Amino acid sequence: MSAFSAPRAAVQARPTTGAVLDVVIPVYNEETDLGPCVRRLHAHLSEHFPYPFQITIADNASVDDTLKVAEGLAGELPGVGVLHLDAKGRGRALSAAWSASSAPVLAYMDVDLSTDLAALLPLVAPLISGHSDLAIGTRLARTSRVVRGAKREVISRAYNLLLRGALAARFSDAQCGFKAIRADVAGRLLPLVRDTGWFFDTELLVLAQRAGLRIHEVPVDWVDDPDSRVDIVATALADLRGMGRLGRALLTGALPLTELRAQLGRAPLAAPPAQVPVGLPRQLVRFAAVGVASTLAYLLLFVATRGALGAQPANLLALLVTAVANTAANRRLTFGISGRRHAGRHHVQGLLAFGLGLALTSGSLAVLHAVQAVPARPVELAVLVAANLAATVLRFVLLRLGMHHRRS
Repeated sequence: MSAFSAPRAAVQARPTTGAVLDVVIPVYNEETDLGPCVRRLHAHLSEHFPYPFQITIADNASVDDTLKVAEGLAGELPGVGVLHLDAKGRGRALSAAWSASSAPVLAYMDVDLSTDLAALLPLVAPLISGHSDLAIGTRLARTSRVVRGAKREVISRAYNLLLRGALAARFSDAQCGFKAIRADVAGRLLPLVRDTGWFFDTELLVLAQRAGLRIHEVPVDWVDDPDSRVDIVATALADLRGMGRLGRALLTGALPLTELRAQLGRAPLAAPPAQVPVGLPRQLVRFAAVGVASTLAYLLLFVATRGALGAQPANLLALLVTAVANTAANRRLTFGISGRRHAGRHHVQGLLAFGLGLALTSGSLAVLHAVQAVPARPVELAVLVAANLAATVLRFVLLRLGMHHRRS
């Protein structure tokens, strides 16, 4: 299969190959790892995958010999093609490759092959059968086996916790580079996904969930690539901006979710049961659990952004993100409220609590820095934890007063 090039956001159509599965490998400057990855994947599919397949190497404007290596692989291995884009962005590459493919099931995986390929058939089988619409590999299931550093583990779990709180995500692992989607579903969702980078996966999954699509999760064995070139801080900030943008679009109704749900979603089997009021003891326990998770997420975001932004801006960013996630989580888990009714009012109350928390934490930081110009990082974190505890008490009182008798 010959290589072909594409402009920034469009590609030439691929000829029909009869492949059931198209596995896309997005790459940028991967001249060393690309050959072993594609040969190993091609051998695995040839031996273990019972349907016709193709492999598409999506080159994201590499400036080394990646494209040359890809073209050599396309000439060497049957069913391997090359898609060249003149702009960077993993999301851009996936969108272009998936949009051009004629296969009914589309997948992608990272070039480092961190995920064990034994999970590939379980990933795509429910899509081939029509049982599910999307499938993701998850490193956070109890049966997953994962080898990676503590820093990446904590950041990954904090990110998925924020997604659950801020965007009500129900999938467990948004960032694992091992996903698949039915082509008909991709055709409807991809035009709505705005991100062209690392947030692409999350945005696609949130839209799919809101459209009522079935997302299949496969526990995976996953080994961290020690040579990963991902800038964690830059990626985290970009993801936070993406969450904010997508959250606004969902709140304002800018996305055609009703139409998507009507066309693609699955009808409910029965009406949901009536909500049961949650008593004060359970509210306190659940609020405390949400508070602990929010505080951990806050500290992670503060530590991750403090070096680049400074203490006060990092505090503002971390507190704002976790405040939105905290309100959403408490609304659902602590006070037993679901649906959109009064959601705007509840978030206003959450922002009021955020303002009080900002005043407490910023004031505490200001006092600390006035007393000691360059305080030790543990002392700074200890002061923030104490201030957050005080803000937490005020948050519970405000939210309970606002939500206790306003269940939808």
